[in-house]
Amino acid sequence: MSGRGEVVHIGCYTAHSGGRGTGIMAARRDPESGALTLLGTVAVTASPSFLARHPTRPVLYAVNELPAGGVGAWRVGADGDLEPLGSRPTGGAEPCHLAVVPDGGHLVAANYGGGSVAVFPLDGEGAPGERSDLVVHEGHGPDPDRQERAHAHMVNPSPGRGPLLAVDLGTDSVYRYDLDAASGRLVPRAPRVRTPAGTGPRHLARHPDGRRGYLVGELDGTVIGYELTADGSLHQRSRVNASGRSGHVQPSEVAVGADGRFLYVANRGIGTVAVFDLGGDQPELVAEVDTDGEWPRHFALIGEHLYVADERADMIRVFRVDPGTGVPRPVGEPVVVPSPTCVLA
Repeated sequence: MSGRGEVVHIGCYTAHSGGRGTGIMAARRDPESGALTLLGTVAVTASPSFLARHPTRPVLYAVNELPAGGVGAWRVGADGDLEPLGSRPTGGAEPCHLAVVPDGGHLVAANYGGGSVAVFPLDGEGAPGERSDLVVHEGHGPDPDRQERAHAHMVNPSPGRGPLLAVDLGTDSVYRYDLDAASGRLVPRAPRVRTPAGTGPRHLARHPDGRRGYLVGELDGTVIGYELTADGSLHQRSRVNASGRSGHVQPSEVAVGADGRFLYVANRGIGTVAVFDLGGDQPELVAEVDTDGEWPRHFALIGEHLYVADERADMIRVFRVDPGTGVPRPVGEPVVVPSPTCVLA
């Protein structure tokens, strides 16, 4: 593991969004024990609720999840310190997710409140330029409180030559776009993928084989399995509950383990991480572990460990994942972090 990989950055909600954090924090990770040693706040910025890294440069990006949304960029030092590179408005309210496309040329952000996707060209240092596109989604879903209009929740670039996927909770849709590298514009691929009404799709995880994807429904508590084809199409192949527990389940993060054998889903409301075996025709729930909190908003699989950020319990819980069964077991004591919303290796 590289020196940079030893440092983990943590996003949070600050007082601007009713949170208790002060900005982006850094922590030193012990790859053997999984332990995190907090290094403090390394960038004071408003509600950096989601973080991403440049694929080739030591640059970190964060959203500012505010009514007037923004994105910021920082150069990452050897000890996790952050040097500002620049910031830009996203053109929409409450950006909650962002990603850099694989060639490192553009940054893409999802405006939850604005129901839109913003694109920014990145210069040779990884700093964002003026926004090159803003695509606004239209429509609504059956839930009058959460789906009154579009709510873009995730941008998921293809690791290959396929389209960018934009997951929209408000319109029960996954939109597909080709990014024109020269102009920085998004070209829609029709038709968009529609989930069952009321799903409220939040995040999507791609399988390492490149042929499968798994989408969690925040509103209906499900996991939808898709076949991903070479032309960027998504074909539904399965749909299972995100949890085996009772209660109001609101899935948040979803990820596939590095070896492709297991799927992990964080469930808010009941405070669990569900583990699914992916060896069959549809995901099979094999374990569901308590996180000792109620609101696991995000997690990161790093090496043999799972780091769960519980936004409301003000902590990150560390687990060791059994390589044979895929089941996480808690190790050590929870790490106290104010309003954590994202863990980034």
